[in-house]
Amino acid sequence: MRQPSIPIPSDAVPRPTRLNDTGTLRLAVLVLVALCTMAGAGLGAGTHEDAPPDFALAHVYRPGDETVNLAEYWMSEKYDGVRALWDGRRLISRGGKPFAAPAWFVDALPAAVLDGELWLGRGRFEDTTSVVRRSRPHEGWRDIRYMVFDLPEHGGVFRERYAALIALAAEHPGRYWRVAPHEPIESHAALEQRFADITAGGGEGLILRRVVSRHHGGRSDDLLKYKRFTDADAVVVGHNPGKGKYTGLLGSLRVRASDGTVFNVGSGLSDAQRRHPPPVGATITYKYQGLTGDGLPRFPVFLRLRRDVPEDVVTETR
Repeated sequence: MRQPSIPIPSDAVPRPTRLNDTGTLRLAVLVLVALCTMAGAGLGAGTHEDAPPDFALAHVYRPGDETVNLAEYWMSEKYDGVRALWDGRRLISRGGKPFAAPAWFVDALPAAVLDGELWLGRGRFEDTTSVVRRSRPHEGWRDIRYMVFDLPEHGGVFRERYAALIALAAEHPGRYWRVAPHEPIESHAALEQRFADITAGGGEGLILRRVVSRHHGGRSDDLLKYKRFTDADAVVVGHNPGKGKYTGLLGSLRVRASDGTVFNVGSGLSDAQRRHPPPVGATITYKYQGLTGDGLPRFPVFLRLRRDVPEDVVTETR
C-alpha cells in the first residue's frame, strides 16, 4: 500500500553551502587560520615561553674538598656572560624568553639543541647584557660569541656529548658560535695553575664537569664552579647615609638576601653610584668571601645592578 506523502516545510531543508556565500567563506577561513595557529604553537605540548629550559646548574667547588675526585672531571673556563639555550630555531634565556638575535647570527647554528653562553669577552658582562637584552635585532650582536658547552638531548655521558659537539662544529662551522674548550684535570696543581692563569687574565674562574655524567637539569655535583669569590643577588631595602668623605652621599646599601638575611653592602660602589644609588626594590649582585659566624656574608662587595635579559637577568650563569 502506497504511503501518503507528507509535505515538508521549505525552511526545514538545509541549503547546500555555496562557495560564493561570503559569510560562510569568511567563517571557514577564520577556522582554518585558528587551526593553523594552534598547530604552530604546539598547544598542549608546552613551549619555551610556557616553561623555562631546565638548565644544568653548578654547585660551588672549594679547594681541598676531599669528597671531589678531580680525576672524574674536565675543566673549562667559566664565561661571565648570559646563559642561552638554542632550541633549533631560537636562543632562549633561563627565564624562557627568546633573545632577539639577528638572522645572520643564528643562520649557521645547527638544528641540534645546544647549551651555552652569550659572551663578549672577559670582564664585559655589562656590555654583553646591554647587547642581548634589546627587543630588536641590531648590529651589536656582531661581537657576541655563543660559547657552547653541551648537547642536552644527545643522551650520552659528557665525554661522548663533547666528542659529538666537536664533530657537529666541524660539520656546521659558523662565525658566531664555537665549542668551549674542555680538558682533563691531571692534578690539583694543574687545576690551580689553570685557575690562576684565567683569573690573572680577567676571567671569572673555572667550570668542572663530571665526564661520566648524563645531562640533567637542576643543581648537582656533576657540575662545579670554581671562583675566587662567591657571588649572589640581594634586594635593596634601604640607603644608609655616608660619613666623612661620603657625607651627603650614599654610605652603603641595606639589602636582603634570598634567605631573608639583611646586611649592608658599602664596598665596590662608584662615586656616581653613591650620588645616584640603586633604588629600593632593585636587585643587585654582590660578591663575598664565605660567611661569618652569624651567617652573614663576609666582606660583601657591590658588583653590579641586576638588569633584565630580556626580562629575567640571571647573573649566576652556570
